[in-house]
Amino acid sequence: MSVPPWFTTRLLSLQRAIAVALVIAQGGIAVTGSIVRVTGSGLGCPTWPQCVAGSLTPVAHPEVAPLHQWVEFGNRTLTGVVGIFAGLIVVAAWLGRPRRRRVVTLALVQLGGVALQAVIGGITVLTGLLWWTVSVHFLVSMGLVWLAVLLHRSLAEGDDPATPLLPKALIALQVVQAAVLGFLLLAGTFVTAAGPHAGDSDTPRLALPVDNLAQVHADLLFLFLGMLTALGFAVHGFSQDAVLRRRFWILVAVVLSQGTLGMVQYWTGVPEVLVSLHVLGAGATVVATAGLWVACRSRGPVPAALTPETHEQLDPADQPV
Repeated sequence: MSVPPWFTTRLLSLQRAIAVALVIAQGGIAVTGSIVRVTGSGLGCPTWPQCVAGSLTPVAHPEVAPLHQWVEFGNRTLTGVVGIFAGLIVVAAWLGRPRRRRVVTLALVQLGGVALQAVIGGITVLTGLLWWTVSVHFLVSMGLVWLAVLLHRSLAEGDDPATPLLPKALIALQVVQAAVLGFLLLAGTFVTAAGPHAGDSDTPRLALPVDNLAQVHADLLFLFLGMLTALGFAVHGFSQDAVLRRRFWILVAVVLSQGTLGMVQYWTGVPEVLVSLHVLGAGATVVATAGLWVACRSRGPVPAALTPETHEQLDPADQPV
């Protein structure tokens, strides 16, 4: 059965909107998770998948403050919202004509990632907020943010194999830089695990000196900045692409802001509000890095059948009555 051209155009717009929502939601749930931690609400819902024994929602409990219950429950509820977005993008990708394998795969990864995060969240609660489970929970969120950016990009590009827009050596540098970003995020979770915000006052902490961990975290940031500087010279020396250059400067601005925030956070004794802002900055760094990543590669133009200009004269909404 043929699909009306106007449906294809509208569906593509819907797919892009949902993909943007997924980028925001996947990063946002990491921020709400940090709010759970800094408010000591990590065990506000002490069981899983129920909040308290016998109830999926918060109920009066003599050992758990209502605020902690609702903060933790709110974070769990947001997981459901992210799951709805992920389910919608899978349906929208499947209905697309032509059905694009890469788009469907990236959409399914988002849905599977939400399910995985629900399981990891349950393990985190059932193990009493064991520090490494919290780290894994955060790192998976950042990975899903990255993949959500790739999903959004896939809707605006073709299905050809990725062609580098910079020399291979510089693309290799970017790959190493992405790996450094992963270690930078991992080191950040170690700093948090050894710091004062455990998510619950009785939770054991990582038994390593915070100062030393913070120094490793800072060193990785400087390494990341060094690579970014080298990449910047390459971008401006080998490419005249305005989008690529803009993505580079956006990443520079985000990383410098995040580094400044981290130093202020350390000097001021890790105040709660700055912890959540730092997590927000981590998500923004991942988005900006992934944005530069996709801008350095081309997969060709969007299939002609999905190009709005191809259908605009066939769209019933545009026809005279």
